[in-house]
Amino acid sequence: MHLASLRIITDDLDGLVAFYEAVTGVTAQRPAPPFAEFVLPTATLAIGHTQTVALFGAGAARAADNRSVIVEFRVDDVDAEHARLRPLVSDWVQEPTTMPWGNRSVLFRDPDGNLVNLFSPVTDEAIRRFAGR
Repeated sequence: MHLASLRIITDDLDGLVAFYEAVTGVTAQRPAPPFAEFVLPTATLAIGHTQTVALFGAGAARAADNRSVIVEFRVDDVDAEHARLRPLVSDWVQEPTTMPWGNRSVLFRDPDGNLVNLFSPVTDEAIRRFAGR
């Protein structure tokens, strides 16, 4: 089994796509007007407009209603990304911090309130854990 993608449902597709383009530095692919994908080397982040929810069943997902999932991106330098994104992000949850499991991490919310974590493994054990991924 392979994790193919994570999908965020939003009422503001263009706004959220622009936000994640700025965060990732990747231009989204737009295979259909209500849908976008960020195809990254290890996974795909998909963003769908709320009008796509009806295709799965009415009420299957609600925009801007997540408080249990964290979208995570491994980056080379958390502190540099924090500095780069400071003008873009309005809701910082955690300043750069080294976590007990060995990752340096910074957390913020996207415009829909979804939690985003940028992290880098910094301890020897964490670096070994991510080797080859």
